[in-house]
Amino acid sequence: MSALREAFEDGPAFVPYLAVGDPAFEASKAYVEALVEGGADVVELGLPFSEPIAEGPTIQGAVARALAGGMTPDRYFEFVESLDVDVPLVAMTYYNLIYQYGDREGPAPFVERAAEAGIDGIIVPDLPVDESDPLESACDAEDLDLVFIVAPTTTDARLERIREVVSGYVYVQARMGTTGAKADVSDRTAESLARVADWDVPAAVGFGISEREHAREVVAAGADGVIVGSALVDLVAEGVEEDLPTDLVADRLETKARELAAGAREGAETPAAEPEAK
Repeated sequence: MSALREAFEDGPAFVPYLAVGDPAFEASKAYVEALVEGGADVVELGLPFSEPIAEGPTIQGAVARALAGGMTPDRYFEFVESLDVDVPLVAMTYYNLIYQYGDREGPAPFVERAAEAGIDGIIVPDLPVDESDPLESACDAEDLDLVFIVAPTTTDARLERIREVVSGYVYVQARMGTTGAKADVSDRTAESLARVADWDVPAAVGFGISEREHAREVVAAGADGVIVGSALVDLVAEGVEEDLPTDLVADRLETKARELAAGAREGAETPAAEPEAK
């Protein structure tokens, strides 16, 4: 069993996301480590790309700050190697960066370097599953998990293909649109989870989760974990705007992580809703 899969074995997993290098190398490192102190079971580490088409304004801002600070794929891998954490790490980025990396064409050089650095899995939002064979083969060769995103509009045929190749966990997109913190949980979450309920991998729900109650609701609806990005990146952005010290922002991130992880645990203890009488 992979490290990613094991992270979901002892209860619902809390999976935070941050863009690496936002706003600078050392600060970003402190923020990731604070999230782990706050209860992260897995961390998704965004490798900044200049055209983050799946991201909303919050994460686009984080990507811009990271790129302005000099983040590159090589610096990204140095960052991963420098982390003092004991949870699985997932690289989240776009296929152009993966394909162009290294001295050989194709995804293998990137995947090999990722494995060497300590990455456990990869998510590529802009890579259709029908075109994923080269990346899947490269990941298999290095024992890395390949995580796919399932959207509410994913067709049944594509869903079956994802089921054949996904490993680690499946990222269930709770709502349409780009990433971003929302005020409530999408009413399509339970429906989306039902589509992957009999899969052999855990299902983690993302897109819009920002509060403890959201995490509780999502897990109570059947999720094996919650993925939170924009709500955490917002705290980093506030730190930049207000010129706050790194340790204060790290403390805020750790506190938020504890709240979200607690919400996920509470969701696992919430009795399933009884069907309405007809």
